[in-house]
Amino acid sequence: MDLMEHPVRQEKRTKNEILVIYGDNPEAMAFHLAEAAGLAERIGDRHASVGLKPNLVLARPASEGATTHPEIVRGLILYLQQQGFTHLSILEGSWVGERTAEAFTRCGYRKLAADTGVVLKDTQQDHSRTYDCQGMDLAICDSALAVDFMINLPVLKGHCQTLLTCALKNNKGLIPNQEKRRFHTLGLHKPIAHLNTRIRNDFILVDGMCGDLDFEEGGNPVPAGRMAAAFDPVLIDAWAASQLGYTPEEIPYLGMAEQLGIGTADLSHALIRELSAPVPLAGKLFQPGLKVKQLAPFIQEDRACSACYAALVFALSRMNERERQRLPGPIGIGQGFKGKRGALGVGHCTSGFTSSILGCPPGAVGVLDFLRKQL
Repeated sequence: MDLMEHPVRQEKRTKNEILVIYGDNPEAMAFHLAEAAGLAERIGDRHASVGLKPNLVLARPASEGATTHPEIVRGLILYLQQQGFTHLSILEGSWVGERTAEAFTRCGYRKLAADTGVVLKDTQQDHSRTYDCQGMDLAICDSALAVDFMINLPVLKGHCQTLLTCALKNNKGLIPNQEKRRFHTLGLHKPIAHLNTRIRNDFILVDGMCGDLDFEEGGNPVPAGRMAAAFDPVLIDAWAASQLGYTPEEIPYLGMAEQLGIGTADLSHALIRELSAPVPLAGKLFQPGLKVKQLAPFIQEDRACSACYAALVFALSRMNERERQRLPGPIGIGQGFKGKRGALGVGHCTSGFTSSILGCPPGAVGVLDFLRKQL
């Protein structure tokens, strides 16, 4: 995908809209999402200070499923600079026990900053103040509230405690370490919701290229080859939950955030616009971990697209071992099954199978429900 070829038509975007793009070139995909969203027009003033908040929870490369691809941030910076924005900064604070400075280096952000002239801000070294976040006092780093426009760049991945981590939880990197520790004593869900009443979520671009199966630290990346963008952090998180096989009701902080007026978790009224078609699996983007490999025997893959394959992997991971063993044979998936017959299949390409769920790609929630009905 060439950055300058086939410009995406710009339309007036609404808060109930989610833009989705598939591919294997994160930089180009980010550029096109920003263009399609009319991001420059949304920011307006070219002299505005714009913050970019990736997920650099620890110093591991994005291919392992934990951190935001630096190519995505590069694509956004290229777009913004071409549009005349010059006051750009990358803000992040790794989790307690890790050094953001090391993550900036190992994850490719120090080189990115040197190449583009964008400022790196380590919120672990920042001053902070305590704010009333709609009934909950929380400490927030000064640099997080100093920007005029904040772009949230989370990774769509599982989490060992909250099940999902995406836009709302990504802002935990904008609070001091002592507050991060306190969040865990408070149960995570409530403080995450209240934090987002004060932190800006002006534009969200989700890195769904190969987020981890169920752990925020990475190690089990699931190739999905997709990214998504929205202006409502609750809505995009509800969509993200559905991609992992969860309903919004299973992620408590989504309902809490909705009640606080941050956004809506109602996907039934979301306008999901796909800017491109899913692409075949791209092994160069990831190396599957042990948990993903353990699910492989249940899958018969033949030229499957990344997003469809990811939906099946996430659905299978939600099933327990007894359920998986009761499935009637391996599940067919991929373009190689077009026009062929089989027993159990996932995606439009297996429409000739005895039992299949259609969709290109189908959602993980739907795949999970379909598989459980086969038992």
